Order: sequence, then C-alpha cells, then structure tokens
Amino acid sequence: MFMGEYQHSVDEKGRLIVPAKFRDGLGAGFVVTRGLDNCLFVYPRKEWENLEAKLKSLPLTSADARAFVRFFFSGASECELDKQGRVLIPGPLRDYAKLVRDCVVIGVSNRVEIWAKEAWESYSNDAADSFAAIAEKLTDLNF
Repeated sequence: MFMGEYQHSVDEKGRLIVPAKFRDGLGAGFVVTRGLDNCLFVYPRKEWENLEAKLKSLPLTSADARAFVRFFFSGASECELDKQGRVLIPGPLRDYAKLVRDCVVIGVSNRVEIWAKEAWESYSNDAADSFAAIAEKLTDLNF
C-alpha cells in the first residue's frame, strides 16, 4: 500500500526522484499514465494488469467508455527506476501534469500520484475545505 506525501523536483532532463518508501512497491518496472485532475498515476505492474482487465471489460458500444480507455492507455508509458531511484517522465506526461520543477508525490493506496506542487496545493486546499461534506456523501459506502 502506498501512502504519504513527499516533495521532490523534476530535473532539467525530466527525471524525478521516487520516494524510497515507494520504490519496493513499484518494483523494477511500472506504468505511468495521465491521471484524473491533471496529475499522473503510477501503477505497479500487477495493479496495472488488474486495471487493464477491468477497462477491457467496459462496453465497446459506450462512447464514454471508449473515450476513457483511449485517454488512459494512449498516455501510458512503461518506466523503470535508475540507480539513483529516479524515473524519467516522458515529455507528453510532464506537459499534461504541468511538471516543470517542484512536484508532490503522494501514495494513494494501490497507486502513486505525481502532481505539480501548485496544482496539489490548490486541490488539497479545496478538498480540505469540503472534507466533512465529502465524508457525509460516503455514508452509502459504509465509511
């Protein structure tokens, strides 16, 4: 399980240090793709395979399903860590998430998310303001 929040920077070559606590969970090879809310999702190989199976089961006749699957898979890239624990994030993914320098890497249960620092701060502040209201809506999930 991934959890926690870490501040790192993308270097001039597009490399980002992956927090040491996340490295073992991600393994030798993992997948980085466009996520929701303009961040990047990072999945260990096994979690990616589970997600892939679920997305394959979506109905091909649904325009929304087709659009989501296209968006998700077309942005995906297989990545690995270098000897210093860094991942090279492909240019199109850096552009999508607006990763220029300062980043926040967070653990979200079965995946890691990479955010531009400003975007994370904005999202996090907005979510904190409505946390109680969101929790009330989750009562249907026995939270």
